[in-house]
Amino acid sequence: MASAAEQLAANLSWSSFSKATELKRRLWFTLGALIVYRLGTYIPIPGVDPGALAAIFAQNQGGILGMFDVFAGGALGRMTIFALNIMPYITASIIVQLLTTVSPTMEALKKEGEAGRKKLNQYTRYGTVFLALIQAYGIAVGLEGMSANGRGAVLDPGLGFRIEAVITLTGGTVFLMWLGEQITSRGVGNGISLIIFAGIVAALPTALVKTLELGRTGAISAFVIVAILLLVVVVVAFIVFFERAQRRILVQYPKRQVGNKVFGGESSHMPLKLNTAGVIPPIFASSLLLLPTTVVNFAGTGGPEWLQTVTRLLAHGQPLYMALYIGGIVFFCFFYTAIVFNPTETAENLRKYGGFIPGIKPGIRTANHLDHILTRLTVVGAAYLSAVCILPEILITQYSVPFYFGGTSLLIVVSVTMDTVAQIQSHLLAHQYEGLIRKSKLKGRGK
Repeated sequence: MASAAEQLAANLSWSSFSKATELKRRLWFTLGALIVYRLGTYIPIPGVDPGALAAIFAQNQGGILGMFDVFAGGALGRMTIFALNIMPYITASIIVQLLTTVSPTMEALKKEGEAGRKKLNQYTRYGTVFLALIQAYGIAVGLEGMSANGRGAVLDPGLGFRIEAVITLTGGTVFLMWLGEQITSRGVGNGISLIIFAGIVAALPTALVKTLELGRTGAISAFVIVAILLLVVVVVAFIVFFERAQRRILVQYPKRQVGNKVFGGESSHMPLKLNTAGVIPPIFASSLLLLPTTVVNFAGTGGPEWLQTVTRLLAHGQPLYMALYIGGIVFFCFFYTAIVFNPTETAENLRKYGGFIPGIKPGIRTANHLDHILTRLTVVGAAYLSAVCILPEILITQYSVPFYFGGTSLLIVVSVTMDTVAQIQSHLLAHQYEGLIRKSKLKGRGK
């Protein structure tokens, strides 16, 4: 028999959505904040030559800058106030998360609850500003040394330009960090994820138009375009299935008697996701592989001969690139999963609250059991991530399709969409519960 929550979820409709005024207010706030973000991606920093910059970035699309430009929604290629996007915040968050596993002080903060979480968030903000200052200064210095067709990217190089660029780029990142936090608290969904989502989706119409243009000129056949569109639908369904997949481990709690009453004895489930690491492994793996390409593109003479050879071997679609890409994804899947989920700590928490897995002794046996299950899940999750991320590489090399909506981007878009839809459903359920409680109170007063 369906539970009350499941019955309410089945009855969700447009009429219930129209009555949820709080949800509509949150949705309008989220939409307005994302519009502000997109407008900011077209405001250039002072002192930059747009024409020369466009030519320079056209030569560096295969490097790290090209990948980050996709996440930034083109803001990096246009060198706008949001050129750094929210990447310094994500990097700082990962660093703080790593420190909580190696530093006893940070680990103690993590266990302090809400107060510790606020301190860790504050450390993340400080780290964001520090990283943004370093990256902004590096971009300013790098821009001064760039040129295309005899034109420099900076109109007036010097200390003044560097100060302006550092202040503008750092301020843009701090504003996006604040905007993301406002979306999380006053809007719907995770603000930081939605900002990245908006940047990636903004490039989708351009990629679609280029694909259709290739079909119009006869570069690719109409059959291939239809096949690609169908493949996108299949891959999205594939991602949704694996992102929702989880292994539920039965956890039993013992009964205890207090006076004449018996408490406990219930059972619950511990969900272990198939893809615990999320999209971090593909981002890290691709960033490392794109480093040689970025160095060669920035070097005026192309770099030494050995570096050019490595770059050719690590070009998109090459067997060595694909092999190392898959190996990097698998490595970071296991590495990041080990950071996110600690079987020993989980087993200790179960033992502390009296929970146990049926047939498994509490303590070290439970930890080993959880580690064994998590290892097998991570193997499947790594294979799934590798398949999704290698598919765009095959499409680009075999069919020359401008498939900018690639594996990592598609993973982010689908994951963020699923999380946002789940939050919208939660708000609608809460609204329906409030309506039922209000009706029951009115009926009680009438009696």
